[in-house]
Amino acid sequence: MPLLTLSIGSNIDPANNVRRVVAALREHFGQIELSSVFESEAVGFEGDNFLNLVLATHSEDPLQGIKCYLKELEDRLGRDRSAPKFSGRVIDLDILFYGDCDGAEADLELPREEITRNAFVLQPLAELLPDELHGPTGLSYARLWQDYDKSRQSLWPVDFDWTP
Repeated sequence: MPLLTLSIGSNIDPANNVRRVVAALREHFGQIELSSVFESEAVGFEGDNFLNLVLATHSEDPLQGIKCYLKELEDRLGRDRSAPKFSGRVIDLDILFYGDCDGAEADLELPREEITRNAFVLQPLAELLPDELHGPTGLSYARLWQDYDKSRQSLWPVDFDWTP
């Protein structure tokens, strides 16, 4: 079964929304693994800090079906699609990679470019799957994080309370 990874982020009632989305994803996918939760400054706009993490699971669902489910889940949790692209988010779910799929059948580019661009994606991914290889570079996520210019974005782990 292909390995599916998702980035999860929120800066509007973030602790509550992260708990809600992880519960829904666990119910949908079953067995999941989670990185630590990290707090980061907003990137690309002025706004409240985000909570971010990465989820990994195995799935045989078609990529288009996964994409549709994630959009529906974001909408159900209150995502405002009329807001500017770079603005606060109740919840933001992005497929990072799905096995060795390039994403074309679902109008996605996989693996997602922001893996190597954004600390709030790369650090949790490197923590969760350090030895997994990033297809385009052939480097492990641990190595990519080791080489990442950490002065570009502020990011720190948080003690996250998973109880509602």
